[in-house]
Amino acid sequence: MSAGGDTIRLLLADDHPVVRAGLRAVLDTEPGFRVAGEAATAEEAVTLAAKGGFDVVLMDLQFGAGMHGAEATATITAAPDGPRVLILTTYDSDADILAAVEAGASGYLLKDAPPQELAAAVRTAAAGRSALAPSVAHRLMDRMRTPAEALTRRELEVLQLVGEGLSNLQISKRLFLSQATVKSHLVHIYAKLGVDSRTSAVAAATARRLIRR
Repeated sequence: MSAGGDTIRLLLADDHPVVRAGLRAVLDTEPGFRVAGEAATAEEAVTLAAKGGFDVVLMDLQFGAGMHGAEATATITAAPDGPRVLILTTYDSDADILAAVEAGASGYLLKDAPPQELAAAVRTAAAGRSALAPSVAHRLMDRMRTPAEALTRRELEVLQLVGEGLSNLQISKRLFLSQATVKSHLVHIYAKLGVDSRTSAVAAATARRLIRR
């Protein structure tokens, strides 16, 4: 927190001005909060966070064609004494949640969370503790209960790209993998989901909110 220890300085990172305005309206009225900056791109969020002056970054995941929110989160949290990052998004797929958690996010909240839940999550993140939406915590617990059946982070990445229509060659180039490795991941994905085709795998994963469409 700031030198006085009683104000949590916030950076809002979202590519939609209306969303940022709405968040500012809610957070500026919360005791002990100060919205100290806004970023319309993930790249801008990284630049502003590096300059200091923030305790918590509220980070969206999707920023159009630019840097992904999880990538920005990893860069911000890797810096010494960097601010905490609280993901605030509309997506609750396993692929998104794992990417954010592995990037070092202190929390993961959905945009439909009530104001009091958002405020509590910000304070929790600022204090260095984990702040997960109940539905997100539940999904992570489910993965821990059945680890053999859960898709790995890399398998989810591959399947997400399959869902976006990329070929094995395109996926191998995007993820810097050999085509043989991509095919191996798909074999494991099919086995875990109980399917035998790309279309069926995407349909099953979408229905179970493992990936987003």
